Amino acid sequence: MAVKKLAFALVATLGAMPSWAQTPQAVAPEARNFMIGKIKVTALHDGGLSIPNDGKTFGVDAGASAVASVLRANGQPTDAIPVSINSLLVRVSGHIVLIDTGLGAKANSVLIASLAAAGIAPGDVTDVLITHTHGDHVGGLVDSGGRIAFPNAKVRMATAEWVYMKSQPNVATLVAAINPKVATFAPGSVVIPGIRSVDIPGHTPGHVGYEITSGNQRLLDIGDTAHSSFISLAMPDWTMGFDGNKAVAKKSRRTTLTRLSENHALIFAPHFPYPAVGTVAAKGNGFVWVPAAPSKFTN
Repeated sequence: MAVKKLAFALVATLGAMPSWAQTPQAVAPEARNFMIGKIKVTALHDGGLSIPNDGKTFGVDAGASAVASVLRANGQPTDAIPVSINSLLVRVSGHIVLIDTGLGAKANSVLIASLAAAGIAPGDVTDVLITHTHGDHVGGLVDSGGRIAFPNAKVRMATAEWVYMKSQPNVATLVAAINPKVATFAPGSVVIPGIRSVDIPGHTPGHVGYEITSGNQRLLDIGDTAHSSFISLAMPDWTMGFDGNKAVAKKSRRTTLTRLSENHALIFAPHFPYPAVGTVAAKGNGFVWVPAAPSKFTN
């Protein structure tokens, strides 16, 4: 029961999510491989959430009716916004890297099963990179018994994010568990050969993305820069309730999406529909999601 409460606290406290989000939806394990140059990358499915359209999360400054209009225009139900939870596996330069760890074993997570589908055991992971320490990204750092889930891995995050995490009393148990494994960095640093951290401020104090590069090919994991493939893109200047510094996050979202659309850059968006790989294109004053073609994936 203590571990279950910890898992829910990770979502409710670090994720700033209300009580409805404490029972995430179960999904089937999935692992889809693709290549970035010579680097093998795998999109891993972990879970999902259904966020009510109540004006408290999406479009806080616009209202539920405005959000409903965007959803309706995209052929979506208007009462709730589905949010997928996905992680990224990267095999590079002698490292097996996991970017974010999902919800955790007591919150309907299937990340470990998705890793198994990719042929990876928890003990094989050498590095865990954290975009930020909200519960749906760090919940899987411990297993169902409260032990380190990836016993041979360094846990890497931005220095400011580790300071922020340690300041949250409700996750003191998790902080104590991972403390010996944590290594911090300054945003913009090369964290692993072929993987550079990218400063995307506003969501949390040390929120970063990760850019994977091989030859002339690149992929950016955008973390929580955007949460919905419909609302966050169509209306990037709307306030998102999960953002810590909402004004800075709005500016980051607009700037990042503009650059990505101009560069036609491939991205991984952890909360977009699985496998969450694709590009963004400019449309009007916003953007639209262009999922990668099924032929890009090898399974």
